[in-house]
Amino acid sequence: MEKAEGRNQTPIMEFILLGFGNVPEMQPLLFLVFLVIYIVTVSGNILIIALVMTDQHLHTPMYFFLGNLSCLEAFYTSTILPRLLTGLLTGERTISVKGCIAQLYFFGILSATECLLLTAMSYDRYLAICNPLRYAALMNARVCFQLVAGSWISSFLGCTIVNIFLFQSTFCDSKEIDHFFCDFSPMIKLSCGHNQTLQLVTFTIAAIGTFVPFLLTLTSYICIITTILRIPSATGRQKTFSTCSSHLIVVTVFYGTLIIVYVVPTANTPKVLQKIFPVFYAVLTPMINPIIYSLRNKEVKKALQKAVNTFVFSQDLR
Repeated sequence: MEKAEGRNQTPIMEFILLGFGNVPEMQPLLFLVFLVIYIVTVSGNILIIALVMTDQHLHTPMYFFLGNLSCLEAFYTSTILPRLLTGLLTGERTISVKGCIAQLYFFGILSATECLLLTAMSYDRYLAICNPLRYAALMNARVCFQLVAGSWISSFLGCTIVNIFLFQSTFCDSKEIDHFFCDFSPMIKLSCGHNQTLQLVTFTIAAIGTFVPFLLTLTSYICIITTILRIPSATGRQKTFSTCSSHLIVVTVFYGTLIIVYVVPTANTPKVLQKIFPVFYAVLTPMINPIIYSLRNKEVKKALQKAVNTFVFSQDLR
């Protein structure tokens, strides 16, 4: 209470995103690096979407989820990098309070939806490997649509509840957010007055939206690995594992970076690392996912090779 009373209570209307520091000679290099990452991320995910839509061999539940995941990650990156690139290019670091809350809102929806989509994909692999005889009946088009729609709707509702409380908050004392995008923890530190209700609601929804999907995904893969180990031949085990290895790598990278950023205590972590870790989670993960699926998935590689051959053939006809 004393701390709140000692703060400047004048409400502020905009924040200053400090980003990666005020080193002019580093700005062009950072701009180039993040521009390349953004182009590769969006191009890679759009390529996956195009392959899933055009290749008949990829019209299966697994690739339906993959196409939705790629679509999500193209938007996911676009909530952060365009604003960051603009700041690096022009030096303009201010963002309105409403704009910051809006960025956090869309970032939260997309993050929560990714958790649920990865869980749906792990459930798909669980049925395919542990219950193959009933897979076609249990994972039909209607179920796939319901899982994807449920992921989006539940994430939208959860983040909307948080934002209703966040929009009622006022911010004072300092305008500076020591981050490269509007994340919840740096923003809430600048909130005036009591915010225990907001923090409790956010913690509850975040725990349900991330911890529960994580447990379901972990349970699915425990069952999958147990089933694979029961396969007598090494060739059979390898072939079966290859159908879910790409997704397992993506899940490991996603939750690994998520835990490092939001679960591991950061009190003794240098500020530089507190900014670098979110780069892996919010920027690099959406970029490497299409690469993982392209390099480790035979069906995607065949579809990509077929698309390239078709393009080359059409060019030769000209």
